[in-house]
Amino acid sequence: MKHLLTPRALLLASAIALAPAAYAETPADTLVVAAAIDDIISLDPAQTFEFSGNDVNNNTYDRLVDFDPLDMDKGFQPSLAESWEVSEDGLSITFTIRDGVTFHSGNPVRAEDAAWSLQRVVKLNKTPAFILTQFGFTPENVEEKITFDGNKLTLTLDQPYAPTFVLNCLTADVASVIDKETVMSHAEGDDLGNTWLNTNEAGSGAFTLAAWQPNQAVQLAAYEDYWQGAPAMKRIVVRNVAESSAQRLLLEKGDIDAARNLTPTDVESLSSTEGVKIQDEPRGRILYMGLNQKDELLSNPAVIEAMKYLVDYEGITNSFLKGMFMTHQSFLPKGYLGALEEQPWTYDVEKAKQILADAGIEGGTITTKVRDLREYVDVAQALQASMAQAGLTLNIEQMTGAQVLDAYRAREVPIFLGEWGPDYSDPNTNAATFAYNPDNSDEARATGLLAWRNAYAVPEEMNEATVAATLEQDGEKRAQMYMDIQRQYQAEAPIVPLFQRIENTGLQENVQNWNSGGAVASVIYRQVTKGE
Repeated sequence: MKHLLTPRALLLASAIALAPAAYAETPADTLVVAAAIDDIISLDPAQTFEFSGNDVNNNTYDRLVDFDPLDMDKGFQPSLAESWEVSEDGLSITFTIRDGVTFHSGNPVRAEDAAWSLQRVVKLNKTPAFILTQFGFTPENVEEKITFDGNKLTLTLDQPYAPTFVLNCLTADVASVIDKETVMSHAEGDDLGNTWLNTNEAGSGAFTLAAWQPNQAVQLAAYEDYWQGAPAMKRIVVRNVAESSAQRLLLEKGDIDAARNLTPTDVESLSSTEGVKIQDEPRGRILYMGLNQKDELLSNPAVIEAMKYLVDYEGITNSFLKGMFMTHQSFLPKGYLGALEEQPWTYDVEKAKQILADAGIEGGTITTKVRDLREYVDVAQALQASMAQAGLTLNIEQMTGAQVLDAYRAREVPIFLGEWGPDYSDPNTNAATFAYNPDNSDEARATGLLAWRNAYAVPEEMNEATVAATLEQDGEKRAQMYMDIQRQYQAEAPIVPLFQRIENTGLQENVQNWNSGGAVASVIYRQVTKGE
């Protein structure tokens, strides 16, 4: 295994990632990517919760179950676990660990490593640990609840959850399987190797971590003994390039193979550039409008209904959000089990005015506090204009992201415009925040629930349906349950899904099989090839 920033690796990463216009084209066996990666804080799967850190871990580690990068629609597939069996009472799942797989150190991947990796997440209890602890695991009981015997790994749950719920959560990067022997040889005190893994890796994935230079570049090297076959790309170099215009210029010059953070303007420019193509992928992030029910005007059902017709969905997605978002009016993103693609609302000012008039509402003034990101401000201004046509005044206050989030978590934002990204690939990740709020009191302080932040007292039957969906054993029935919840939600909820984010990746024409992870995962590199 290579340690972070070995002199040779750092020299190579710097030469490729930092030199201006060093090549007429990138090396045939190297994929060079430009992206904003300054959000990496830790590379420990038990701690990483940032987009770029997850991108790295998704390629350096394997999980018990995972996705096929060439067919994401199949959902989760066997990975380090070649099979699994659910007990008759639904309270345990036993996995059979695949033989012949080795970590980058050369150590064999064992059921013991898998059990220890999951136990470790619970014991460290870092930010993403809730993805596993929601199944009843605690630092005190986890060694009894997650056990191994030979090549068998057993998870004993506190309730008979839907197998799809558990398995979807095990595709999350926090469930990555780690080389216990290597990590514990670097442990400091009782940190279970956390300090070392912040800047190193101990996985069995298709790539090893060759170098990481914070705020500048990450380099991955192909693991030639990878159990699914060595990747075609021998190196992946990800350059930290924050500006879309800079990414576009690098792609046009042939200095990079992929640009991941392009604005609509640069996407449009590249669309007519010879030798370059644009690949669109729906991601899991939903841009929504939260109508705080503490506000007297916004708590009126007629105002909630009218507001759904005061968003110019088509106009917005065809102008300043063009290529960045698509209209999506349900809380489960396209790509998730049970996602509802029905769009019951259209832009109709006259209908909104009639709804308000029928309710005796002649006007009113409302405030929105918006993060000072261009797309959010633009949506707010479009909403301001349409509301004015219906006799409603919208005051816009621009703030930093931290200021808006603090106010939002304190239930002090009358109209919230922003995004929510799923934490794991199961529909419960969004259902449990949009459509679940068992205690709407201020004292509950359930800041992780969007329903609570908007003071939405979710009807008891919807709360119960959301919980019941996590326990339904039949996958098709479970998907139907989520569709039913979303339809009820669309009919009455004051938190209104508007758009789903699209990732526009600029690629050299010879790059094949690029996969940003779709709505359910992070970027995957092992299937990427470069033709002539």
